[in-house]
Order: sequence, then structure tokens, then C-alpha cells
Amino acid sequence: QGSVAEAMFDPGSMKRECSETRPVESAGAAENMESSLPWARFSSWLECVCVVTFDLELGQAIEVNVLHMTCVMCFPGCLGDTQFSFRLRQTVGRRGSWFGEEDAYSRDAPVTLQVKLAHFYGYVYFRQVKDAAVKRGYFQKSLVLVSRLPYVHLFQSLLQIIAPEYFEKLEPCLEAVCNEIDQWQSPVPGLTLNLPVMGVVMQVRIPSKNDKPGGTPMMLPTIHELDLFKCFQSFLIHLQMLWELMLLGEPVVVMAPSPTVSSETVLALVSSIAPLRYCCDYRPYFTIHDTEFKEYTTRTQAPPNVILGVTNPFFIKTFQSWPHIIRLGELKMSGDLPKQVKVKKLAKLKTLDTKPGIYTAHKMFLQKDKSLIKRLLKGIQRKRPSEVQSAILRRHLLELTQSFIIPLERYLASLMPLQRSVTPWKTPPQIRPFSQEEFMGTLEHAGPQLTSVLKGDWVGLYRKFFRSPNFDGWYRLRHREMTQKLECLHLEVVCEADLLGWTKDKSEVEIVDLVLKLREKLMKAGKQQLPVKEGVLEKLEGYLQTVISSLPEDLQTVLHRY
Repeated sequence: QGSVAEAMFDPGSMKRECSETRPVESAGAAENMESSLPWARFSSWLECVCVVTFDLELGQAIEVNVLHMTCVMCFPGCLGDTQFSFRLRQTVGRRGSWFGEEDAYSRDAPVTLQVKLAHFYGYVYFRQVKDAAVKRGYFQKSLVLVSRLPYVHLFQSLLQIIAPEYFEKLEPCLEAVCNEIDQWQSPVPGLTLNLPVMGVVMQVRIPSKNDKPGGTPMMLPTIHELDLFKCFQSFLIHLQMLWELMLLGEPVVVMAPSPTVSSETVLALVSSIAPLRYCCDYRPYFTIHDTEFKEYTTRTQAPPNVILGVTNPFFIKTFQSWPHIIRLGELKMSGDLPKQVKVKKLAKLKTLDTKPGIYTAHKMFLQKDKSLIKRLLKGIQRKRPSEVQSAILRRHLLELTQSFIIPLERYLASLMPLQRSVTPWKTPPQIRPFSQEEFMGTLEHAGPQLTSVLKGDWVGLYRKFFRSPNFDGWYRLRHREMTQKLECLHLEVVCEADLLGWTKDKSEVEIVDLVLKLREKLMKAGKQQLPVKEGVLEKLEGYLQTVISSLPEDLQTVLHRY
């Protein structure tokens, strides 16, 4: 019986094969060293990443000395997910480290965070769950980060991001994470760093010994994103439905107990379809004093495509005819879990009915993602930080929206003319028109099923999306971008053509027409700031002047004047 070191990623051994590690004397020296040694940046943060599993048959297997205590210490025996850390002494005879005895990091770091070469820190994410396929009926595995840095909060936060994903996808996921960490800038005291991993960017400031006690600067992890989990926690089980309503640009009213809840909920709903732009109107906090009050509350026409966040009880009666109403109350707990609101029929919406709920007749096109709901609810029970829950939510919504948009992008790319059809002497070819039926025909072999496991009526969802302002806004934007790309290609092709040779057998009228058209294109490119290759516009301007200089002096004077 015992624990088995199932996998270990130790780039330090590869690094030491290339060169003996030397002390880093400065940030500049660190950068030079990073560029000369493989996996140097990874090794400035971690010594290795270990995966340890408990196996009744194989017993204890030790791949490297450092793993002996790692195997012993990373099985707390707790059911569920557990995080903890430990410290262990380096085995005698182990060579090399990113950090030297008197390296620049330790000289500038606070005493409590200086590196001690005699010890390692281990940061563990342990999972123990029931599994009938395993003897004794339990799956037990730990993901361990081994480092010389005592950054307990950073590495535990990192584990909260990567460990759940690793337990689902195993080694490929871990290898990708290690490659991402190898792109991080080395820790230098006093610097603020952005550390991207698995779609999340952790922003951290490395403490310096010159920092004043208690004077840690305020860090803003994002300039625009809300705490999605906090906003959605009372209707997590209906998140799929709300995503569909946002995608389709449906009229929605959010009735909340406070302006804070109202505004945060509306903004969170709008952001749920990112990276797709929400093209309808939305009012995070709407009152009877808004200039559009009469327009949005009239009953003589269908409700507009808008999301309104309100708190005034007066609106309960005013918006009874709206197709989708989210009524929120104060957050209540049901044991360890936030009480989930129920979906109710619109007919049950009464003026005096103050019960929270989602009042709608919307029938979902896609099935609920029960695995996400289960993962989030378990996270609540296990006291998983709200930031991590929000990251899980945001990533799920991002992947869902991308799965929906990718087939549209792929079809749109097929409407683009071939590059070889762009010639210097003709107007750029037109983009083929978007055909809904032609697009539907591509879904069988290139639909969302390639990137999403969700089942349902994807075709019906697309058909309704085509009637929404979000499709119109998306298509207009993408069509403009494609048109600009064609213009850029045409300018580049013209730039490579022999303009002067073309003019030799052409009449003055044709040459003047060419000059005027080229000048118009150059002005348009400058005004729209088209992303043409560097030097193309300057080169074309030079060609233009050469062509003008080949004309009679009277024409040159006229063309230079205008």
C-alpha cells in the first residue's frame, strides 16, 4: 500500500544539462539568463509539478528524492477537495537552483519571503471521491506544486484554477499549464506582474523589502468584469436559459431589492454572451425619471429589445405584459447553498406577489449543463473562493458563446473572395451575400457539436438568432471588417504592380482616372486607418507622384492643385 508518484514535470533537470545555475545579479541579468536556458522562467517559480496517486497494488514508487516526503505528506485522508501546504528539507547532494546564495531576489525581498536553499515548499490540491471502479471504492489523487518561494496564497490560488481542470483532462492540461508558466516573467521584488494561465490572468505585485508595513497597494484584477458568481448565485440552475435570452436579445426586466443588485445583475447578464457584443439597449438601473420611461412602458406596442433593471414596486404592474421578468429578493440560504429561484408561468405574476422567480414562457433550445451546475454547487459547499467560481462561470459562458459563433465565423470566411481574384486593374470583388439556408446546411458537419457537448435544437436557436439585433450587429461589424480586408489586399496588389508600365499604352484620360481613383483609395485608407502592411501607403504615394510626373505639365499642375 502507499502513494505513487504518477507524473512529475521537472524542467530543472533539463536546465541543468545545459548549464550550471548561477546567481541572478539583477533584473537585466535575469532576463539574459531566461533567454539562454530552457525552462528558466518556469524554474524561477517552480521546481517541479507532481501528481501523486494512492495505489493499493503498486505501492510506493519514488522517481526523485524530493518526492519521498511529497508522497507521504499529500494525502490528508479527507473526503472531497482539500488544499494545504507543507515545507520540506532539500535532499543532500541535489544540485542546482534558479536562486543563488546571494541572488538579487533575496537581496530585495522582505526577510519573510527570502529564498532558503535548504528547503522546498509544497502546495497541494487533494481530491478524494467515491469511485466504484477503484479498490476500496475511492479515487484519491493530489496535484502538488513544489517551489522554493513561500507564496502560499499565489500557489493555492493557482491550484484552484488548474487542479479541477487537470482531474478532468489529465496530462495534456498539465503540460499546457507548464508551458504557460514558462512564459511568466521571473519574480522581481517591487514589480507588478500579469500571470496568464488557462484563460485567467492573475495580477500580482511581488513584495519588496522597501515596502512600508501595511502599505500593500490595491490591486485591480480587472477593469470591467464583475463577480459573475455573486451576481448569478440565486439562479445558477437557470443560467443556460438566461444565456439564451441574452443571445436572442429578448426583452427582460430585472426586479431587484436594491440598485446595486439591479445594476450588477443586468451588467452580468450582458457580459454573459462575451465575446459576442450585446447589441440591444440595456439599463442597469431604470427609474420613472428616465427619458425613455414612456417609450419602454407603453402597452400599445410589443416590448422593445432591452434589459431593464428596476427596484420601484410601481414597475411590478407596469411590466406585467413583458415576456421575461426576473424577480430577485434578498439572498437566502438553503443549508450551505443559496436558495435557487424557480421558473414560473407569466400568468402567475401578480401585483402583490413578491416571491422571487423567473417569470417566462421561454422554452430552452439547449439542454442544461448539469456538470457545470454540480461543479458550482459543490464549490459553494467546499467554500471555494468566489473569484474561482466566477472564473469557472466566465470560462463556461465564453466557451458556450464561442461554440455558437465559430460555425458562423467559418461560414462567413467562405463568403470571402479568393485572394487570387484580387487584381490591380479591377475594383475588388464583392463579398458573397449571407444565406441563412446555406449556412444551415453546414451545421451537420461543421456545427457547434464539434466544440460543445450540449445537445438540443441548435438549428432553432440559430434561426431565432438571425431575427435578433445581436445577429444584425455582429454581421454588420464582421462585414465591415471583411470589406476593409479586401481593400487592404487590393492596395497591396496595386503596390506590387507595374503602374508606370501600365500607363505606356493608355490615354491621358485613363491615366488621370487611375490617379484620381488611387488618390481616393489612399485618402480612404488614411481616414479609416486600414490595417495595411507597413510601407504600402508610402510606396503607393511615391508611385502616384511618378505617374503624375509622366503627364504633360498642364495636367500635372491641375492634379497637384487638387
